[in-house]
Amino acid sequence: MKYKRLGRTELSVSEICLGTMTWGTQNTEAEAHEQMDYAFENGINFFDTAELYPTTPVGPETYGRTEEIIGTWLKKGGRRKDLVLASKIAGSGRPHIRGGRGIDATTIREALDASLKRLQTDYLDLYQIHWPNRGTYHFRNSWTFDATTQDREKVAEEIAEILETLGGLVKDGKIRAAGLSNESAWGTLKYLRLSEEKGLPRVASIQNEYNLLYRQFDLDLAEVAHHEDVGLLAYSPLAAGILTGKYRNGARPAGSRATINKDLGGRLQPLQEPAVKAYAEVAAQHGLDLAQMALAFCLSRPFMTSVIIGATSMAQLRTDTAAAGLKLSDEAMKDIAEVYRRYPMTL
Repeated sequence: MKYKRLGRTELSVSEICLGTMTWGTQNTEAEAHEQMDYAFENGINFFDTAELYPTTPVGPETYGRTEEIIGTWLKKGGRRKDLVLASKIAGSGRPHIRGGRGIDATTIREALDASLKRLQTDYLDLYQIHWPNRGTYHFRNSWTFDATTQDREKVAEEIAEILETLGGLVKDGKIRAAGLSNESAWGTLKYLRLSEEKGLPRVASIQNEYNLLYRQFDLDLAEVAHHEDVGLLAYSPLAAGILTGKYRNGARPAGSRATINKDLGGRLQPLQEPAVKAYAEVAAQHGLDLAQMALAFCLSRPFMTSVIIGATSMAQLRTDTAAAGLKLSDEAMKDIAEVYRRYPMTL
């Protein structure tokens, strides 16, 4: 396992991060604890969660359950000081979370205190804005996203208030670093500029979707990451399981996420079928497991800080974790590039 610096902080995180969003619905507490034990014992020191989790499904009955499960593991294990723990505050639009209110000074403090209580810890190493108040082109919204509908003054005021509040929480010792999620290049640069102008904490990372089927980060955000030291924490590196090949030809394996979330958040649609088939052929040609190839590709990207993996079984977790030691050949990378040229965006 390799480790990388988180932004310009002093935090060192494993190149593979353990995702947690199935814990509490698809996984029991005991199964989640087993996953955390295995991950930690195999060099993963970075766990990512959110107050919203679990997500299969999202609802008032399950809200906060994943953080509670992590909290019981932390309490019994005594490993908090050796772990980099990240969580997120949910944005607006979820009625069961603070009545659907957006992110501001009050909701940040309220959400963080509740997360810390559930997690049974006094601080978070990384606290992230799950999605921006103004909306985002992520979550399959790129086809309808329209930035011209945003109120410039309101957006600027909201970002300043959020960053100032996060700065206060750093001073209070409740968080060590701040991060973004489902953000754009402009939004990231706005946070960075305000941090410099006001002497506030610098954004350390950005958690966006990235995988062989969805590579928008390769463009403007890759440039931001390089010049500003704001690395990517890639979520859905297997496109919610699509890049394991298990959903090919309309398959829906029993117990899989697609039996609960029918279209996997808009990902499971006909356009991805030929691309997954082509990537599977590349993997077979080079003697690779498709899932491990997809993860190894993500790990090869120069802007990558950590790849967030999620598993509902120990077998999946072992397969995904093993990708840390896999280096793709030049020939495999060339073949992947040729498939990408044919299928540049299928999600």
